[in-house]
Amino acid sequence: MQAFEQLHGQRMSEPRRWSIGAADGLVAAVLLALMVGWLGVGPLFDVDEGAFAEASREMLASGDWGHTTLNGADRFDKPILVYWLQAAALALIGPHEWAARLPSALCAWGWAIATWAFVAPRWGAAAGRLAACVLLTSLGPLSIGRAATADALLNMLLALSLFDVWRFLEAATSEGIDDTRQRSARLALRRCFLWVGLGVLTKGPVALLIPAGAAFVWAAARGWAWRAVGRALTDVPAWAILLVVAVPWYAYALQRHGWAFIDGFLVRHNLERFSGPLQGHGGGPLYYVLMLPLLMWPWWPLLLPLLRAWRALLADEATRFLLAWAGFVWVFFSLSGTKLPHYALYGYTPLAVLGACWLARQRQLGGVAVAVVAACVALVGAGAASSWLAQAAARRFGDEHWRAVFDASALPAGPPLGGAALAVAVILAAAGWVWWRRAQGAPALAAAALVGAAWTAAEVVPWWARAFQEPVKTLALESTVRSLPLVQWQLHQPSVGFYRGAPAPRRAPQPGEVALTRLDRFERTGRAEVPAAEIVRQERGFALVVVPREPVR
Repeated sequence: MQAFEQLHGQRMSEPRRWSIGAADGLVAAVLLALMVGWLGVGPLFDVDEGAFAEASREMLASGDWGHTTLNGADRFDKPILVYWLQAAALALIGPHEWAARLPSALCAWGWAIATWAFVAPRWGAAAGRLAACVLLTSLGPLSIGRAATADALLNMLLALSLFDVWRFLEAATSEGIDDTRQRSARLALRRCFLWVGLGVLTKGPVALLIPAGAAFVWAAARGWAWRAVGRALTDVPAWAILLVVAVPWYAYALQRHGWAFIDGFLVRHNLERFSGPLQGHGGGPLYYVLMLPLLMWPWWPLLLPLLRAWRALLADEATRFLLAWAGFVWVFFSLSGTKLPHYALYGYTPLAVLGACWLARQRQLGGVAVAVVAACVALVGAGAASSWLAQAAARRFGDEHWRAVFDASALPAGPPLGGAALAVAVILAAAGWVWWRRAQGAPALAAAALVGAAWTAAEVVPWWARAFQEPVKTLALESTVRSLPLVQWQLHQPSVGFYRGAPAPRRAPQPGEVALTRLDRFERTGRAEVPAAEIVRQERGFALVVVPREPVR
């Protein structure tokens, strides 16, 4: 709590000038390497990665950059921006997993750098570096930052917009504001509306809802800040920027698709997502409270000092705004009928900032350091046990299909135990440094978290990708040697089309077609549905079948 009392003594409306040193460049380079390294080691995960990557590939192949399809059918799940970025990467690099994931990796890195640039002038260079490290080495941001989906892009834009919201509010509500600060406030506000416009092009109304909700909650708690909020709402150039960025594509989509676009995007993927559990993704009111420590791993112990210091946090205007941001996200999405773990990340940036600021000011880390180190070791240990955990889960909870997918005799070799032992040794060495040089413990903890994150990115996530997806990729590539159309039969694995290089619609195969299906479903109903289908290859629960052409009579 003492650290936050010190923060309260420093007026957050007067950020200092921040100069970038050699240490900053080194940390930024390490974080970039963490995000872009090993991106193409494992296959795409279905359903989400496969769907985004294949839709982007189809956009590139068709040359129609105004609309997305998946397996040839209209796709209204998300707006257009992330598909533009992924299709551009595929055009420059080629149809590889690395290219599909690269935009997310760069956006996650940009998310961390934006956080760093916000924190350093206000809380110091050390806190800025730590905030970037805490953010990117947390399991949730690390995962979405290395996945070919829209979430890293949206989180970067949310962070940029909300940081500029605060830059505007701190200038607009300060006493004796001069012309320079007025210009700075207007510039921050208009940048915010630019980020919001790009966010609306990324995932829709949520990109406007969260900055507006955070600002209104903060203003309501402050009691006399409504004038500043009114200035933001009546700034015509800011709204013009948002409308110029976001409206043209939406107008084009509405003109092209009419009610199908409204029903598919606005109704189904926004209103119905809030009103009920879409695709079975539900949860209780404490869903995000339970998910937060996992998404923060290994930094969840930082929650404890933040909870103890809540009075000091509420006493400072900037930390109160950060809490308004996080609180609005968790309350809103807790009320939503559809609950997914990554929704909590929309409000995680404030916690990473507050936790890093607390960490940077500690002389003796004590139990928090022990808990973070233990969490890093547990992360490495769980990764090393991936093969055993997968097989045990399949035996206990899985059906015939999943037992085949995780068949011990066919699974790839698990993450190397030697690498895990080396990672644990480095983490424990960092713990020893924390104990020996107590005043420099925070950088050592960041180094331990970086080791755990690098091990996870290089060995653990690729192993799970191969365990889940290697049969799908293998059979999709096998289908390319046959000059026959490919379909997905009783299956939804969008990455099939990406690896095949052509749409793979979901339906029963016709004569002269090849189909990818689950072996258990084929044996249970498929043979009776299409008696002429013949298995030509099978891989861990999946089968590639061919329906011979009908003989000419």
